[in-house]
Amino acid sequence: MPRAVRSLHLNLFISGCGHHKAAWRHPESSAERLGDIGYFEELARTAERGLLDAVFFADGQSAGNVADGPRGFLEPLTALAAMSRATKRIGLVSTVSSTFYTPFHAARMLASLDHISGGRAGWNVVTSMFDAEARNHGLEQMPDHAGRYARADEFVDVVLRLWDSWADDALRYDRAGNYADPGRVNPVNHRGEHFRVDGPLNVPRPPQGHPVLFQAGASEPGRELAARRAEAIYAVAADRDSAREYYLDVKDRIRAAGRNPDAVAIMPGLVTYVGSTEAEARALQRELDDLLPAEDSLRQLGQFIGQDCMGWELDAPIPALPPLNEFTGPQGRYATILRIIATEQSTSGTKARPTVRELLGRLAAGGGHATMVGTPEQIADEMTRWFEHGGADGFNLMPPTLPGGIDDFVDHVVPVLQRRGLFRREYAASTLRGHLGLPRPKSTLAPEARVRQR
Repeated sequence: MPRAVRSLHLNLFISGCGHHKAAWRHPESSAERLGDIGYFEELARTAERGLLDAVFFADGQSAGNVADGPRGFLEPLTALAAMSRATKRIGLVSTVSSTFYTPFHAARMLASLDHISGGRAGWNVVTSMFDAEARNHGLEQMPDHAGRYARADEFVDVVLRLWDSWADDALRYDRAGNYADPGRVNPVNHRGEHFRVDGPLNVPRPPQGHPVLFQAGASEPGRELAARRAEAIYAVAADRDSAREYYLDVKDRIRAAGRNPDAVAIMPGLVTYVGSTEAEARALQRELDDLLPAEDSLRQLGQFIGQDCMGWELDAPIPALPPLNEFTGPQGRYATILRIIATEQSTSGTKARPTVRELLGRLAAGGGHATMVGTPEQIADEMTRWFEHGGADGFNLMPPTLPGGIDDFVDHVVPVLQRRGLFRREYAASTLRGHLGLPRPKSTLAPEARVRQR
């Protein structure tokens, strides 16, 4: 039997005015609309017009330096509930932190969104990172890395059991006195290291059975959690080689966990600048990069690379940096910076090292995520190379500006992908599970529990 033809999976990662840190500073930015739910409804409708799998919100639990630009405004699940009413097919995914929420709270909110949207909810499972967030939730500092992931593993287990605490056929609507069958609604009676949860959930089983579980961890515990639990994965990769390395590693882990690796889509983040010519696309990139406050950006770069950059000339090539094995600071971000310098050429079109300004702009738009600049055909070419050579099953789109960046992608890149047979021309499903080709999980209600309830 011939193997089924693969199709790209595409999500829109919504972040304020766009993923470039200077996007809000542009005179035509959407900064004044971030408290207007109509703005987010429009973004969701654009993503749905482009037949994308889902829209996605990250989330944080601290305000940061409010002068630097918007880090959030509306609470994501609240916004997604409203956006579900403005759309019909697009999936709706939000981060919900396993570090600060409780399983019952998370299960209830996500089940409610799944009901409101008719089966389009997804949950990005994360452990939070920063002490500033911890202090907003009664903690002096974040728990250690291993402890956060142990809590996350138990958290996911309890949430899944709460979603299964109602059988699909529990609701009876018998007006003689049997709204729901007590024998089909059961406690979970969980007693674990981190949580005590009796259950059952006070929301009937979600339309999808379980909202789709996304995961985004790149660390060793994060990859292991993804291998055991994730149904789709958001990844970070600056270039095709690092994407392939992550892709093959995580697919092997999924296989070792006894699961089908082909059923778990890996979607690296992707920043795109789209123009009718490559020069036009690079001009769009340069326009945003020029809006960055140079002093603040150089100071931050200095923190990343462990040296004073304040005297560096913005339009000169980046000075030589020590190799990774000689760097004594945090190595993840430093390694990403070295990869960007080694693999990306200057926007001058030469093979010269990127300029300091270009590096600052690259870090300001997506950080360590892939960036593609060019015509719709050039961007589609590179996306195809990642897709066909073991680097990605799709992408988590991170437009540098919103709404313009997603308008450009939907109007110009999506048609190219469709003509090449790499992306759908219409939705074939009405649920997020359907878009991702995932089965609806069966309820795990234990027969003995039903007997006890009777």
